[in-house]
Amino acid sequence: MPITLHLDIVSADKEVFSGQVQYVEIDALLGDMGIKPGHAPLLTLLKPGEITIILPNGDEDVFYVSGGVLEVQPYHVTVLADEIERAADLDEEAALAAKARAEEAMKNRSEKVDYSIAAAELARAIAQIRAIQKIRKQLHSS
Repeated sequence: MPITLHLDIVSADKEVFSGQVQYVEIDALLGDMGIKPGHAPLLTLLKPGEITIILPNGDEDVFYVSGGVLEVQPYHVTVLADEIERAADLDEEAALAAKARAEEAMKNRSEKVDYSIAAAELARAIAQIRAIQKIRKQLHSS
């Protein structure tokens, strides 16, 4: 049996995952992180992106997170997410449409468009699309 750590992924309105994992890969504000059992304690912000977990049986699960906070202890990881969804549950058409709207808003910089909001919406849409593509790749390689 592999050495594991306990992972909790929660948002304000739901618990998405709670259990043992071998490995967590997550998009932190300062870059992508890989977390294994025994990792040094850490507290950091998350950017829109993916959370990939490897379960004790070797299966992989992918989530999309819009941002939040990550707390790492040697054998316990907590993700407090602003918004979280399993990548398999994301709507690709909606994400592509959101990406197109954000790109258009950024291109047509008018006084009515808040550039920082459009940029944040673009980052979220791109992160969702990447998570969807990762899940699709997993399904095709199985």
